[in-house]
Amino acid sequence: MKYPINGSKISILIFLFVFIIGSASAQSSCRHHAKKKDSWNKIKPFFNPPKEFKNQYGNYRSPLLFYNGDTVKTEQDWQKRRMEIHHHWMSMMGKWPPIIKDQQFEIIQTIQREDFKQYMVRFYWTPHEQTEGYLLIPNKRGKKPAVIVVYYEPETAIGIGEKPNRDFAYQLTKRGFVTLSLGTTETTKNKTYSLYYPSIENATIQPLSTLAYAAANALETLSKVDDVDSTRIGIMGHSYGGKWAMFASCLYDKFSCAVWSDPGIVFDETKGSAVNYWEPWYLGYYPPPWTNTWRKKGLIENAKGLYPRLIQNGYDLHELHALMPPRPFLVSGGSSDPIERWIPLNHTIAINKLLGYENRVAMKNRSEHDPNPESNEIIFSFFNWFLNSK
Repeated sequence: MKYPINGSKISILIFLFVFIIGSASAQSSCRHHAKKKDSWNKIKPFFNPPKEFKNQYGNYRSPLLFYNGDTVKTEQDWQKRRMEIHHHWMSMMGKWPPIIKDQQFEIIQTIQREDFKQYMVRFYWTPHEQTEGYLLIPNKRGKKPAVIVVYYEPETAIGIGEKPNRDFAYQLTKRGFVTLSLGTTETTKNKTYSLYYPSIENATIQPLSTLAYAAANALETLSKVDDVDSTRIGIMGHSYGGKWAMFASCLYDKFSCAVWSDPGIVFDETKGSAVNYWEPWYLGYYPPPWTNTWRKKGLIENAKGLYPRLIQNGYDLHELHALMPPRPFLVSGGSSDPIERWIPLNHTIAINKLLGYENRVAMKNRSEHDPNPESNEIIFSFFNWFLNSK
């Protein structure tokens, strides 16, 4: 027996369905905005230097001066000056090979962990060398922001290891980010620590710049993952990884933002082995065999390669920071990067001001080198504010 269809009842049902869906969407949107606001409230205090360091620029050569002494006065001037800095540093450190843009991750293993999938992946991070890392993808559908995490090896960041408060990739994935954890496992084991192109016997690029190049190739590969919004990819690392993340984000402007956890953001030989850019696996490359270099007052004894030339000619890493604007970054400073680091950071603040931006340079300080739950919460909130915009 057929029953007549009541049009008014169908209309009511459709209305209720749309209303319920709309209400759920509105509630989700409200929760998202509340979470974003909470993130901003947590990080807001760290974009302003303390009164004693405000507008203090120290003896650092201003990035707003061309190498010939001319002053940057306009945004157009700055674009020329930015190109000059980038070209000059790349010339000093060694020219990169072409970026590898035509590859995708090879999946070696897949594991379901909690509410995300963990993939062991392989890809070329230099033209002749592959690496393996971990890609973590939350189960939630849709395009998501992503963060590349770099360290001595990739296991620590995904929560496998004994070092506390360094599981950055795991924690970010639990917060809805796709993460890619990378490390230099093989060279960490043999104590050469870095990447050498084309070989360790005859490297034509300073190793720290080669690490940055590898991270750029990782970004290009990560951007092809279906779950990733390629316009929202950040990078972070702690200590050795902090140096790596700093050079990568400064030298490759497709990184949307960055966190540098206590790397030593400028040259500082008073910090001993913590801010050791003179080592042959950073900016002091020379062909092996290597002798153990160590600090004495003044220049590092036996330092070779590029590093002593940088020191002698008055270069410092604040010039690389200058390549970040208007992209935001956070210095999660510990014993290597105390509050006095606001002095070099003020130069980058000045560049952002010229470009019409504020709240793009942040620093949260702690007394110890090791990260802690409080400093990590600021890191996670920083990424949530600047990357989790949808």
